[in-house]
Amino acid sequence: MRLVRPVAVEGELSPPEFLRLVGHAQRWRLLREVARSDRTVHELTSLLDQPQNLVSYHLGKLRDGRLISSRRSSADGRDAYYTADLAGLRRGLAATGLALHPGVQLVSPPAHGDSSPGIATARVLFLCTGNSARSQLAEALARTRSRAGIEAFSAGSKPKALHPNALRVLRERGIDATGHHSKHLDVYAETRFDRVITLCDRVREVCPEFPGHPEAIHWSIPDPAASGEDDEATYPAFERTADELETRIGFLLGALGNPTTTGAHEAHETTGEAS
Repeated sequence: MRLVRPVAVEGELSPPEFLRLVGHAQRWRLLREVARSDRTVHELTSLLDQPQNLVSYHLGKLRDGRLISSRRSSADGRDAYYTADLAGLRRGLAATGLALHPGVQLVSPPAHGDSSPGIATARVLFLCTGNSARSQLAEALARTRSRAGIEAFSAGSKPKALHPNALRVLRERGIDATGHHSKHLDVYAETRFDRVITLCDRVREVCPEFPGHPEAIHWSIPDPAASGEDDEATYPAFERTADELETRIGFLLGALGNPTTTGAHEAHETTGEAS
């Protein structure tokens, strides 16, 4: 039987640009690291055991491809944190599957407000400096969006009163924050958590060790209260912060529903990482 080859459309035989970007071994390792936690270049060179110029080159490629982004550290302006665009990576993976065969499709994740099927119950502590905005938003959003699948808590290294815009943005999303109040992170010094997530570059620098070596994750999120002169001026930043937290928490729920992605054994093997 004679094999009839289909006529190739220009570019059809080349893998998608997304696949060429993520298929490189060093870039894949970088993506795995920044997908789990925001990282600085210094951390990434240490984790990959590669020279800084090589790591910076591959980070530049991933940033040009809009698979990662960077933010200047609020703790040290000479440094920057790199963050994976997980939503963009999911879109790229979906498009790559369809380019291979129309039947190769990703399963759609749960919508906001729906916990992942079979989600493992987890205790998560969110930290920022004042425990007045970012960590309070994260605690309320995680508890609500997981439908109590996450036991969420929050605290700060220098707690101060809840910001009125934090309460306002939660009300706009149908979340009652009655009873929320700021707490010092020492309150949880003897409490065991599965994950400790720092949302502020400064609090990451002073985050203590917690019992049981919980997985340490960093989300480098700017302080929305510092974006303007008064509450009305800063409110849009609070909305953007809540949107970013919604997205990140959605992926956190996905990881809890599929623990093999960042299993507990990995956390215990990397207990020397900074929090």
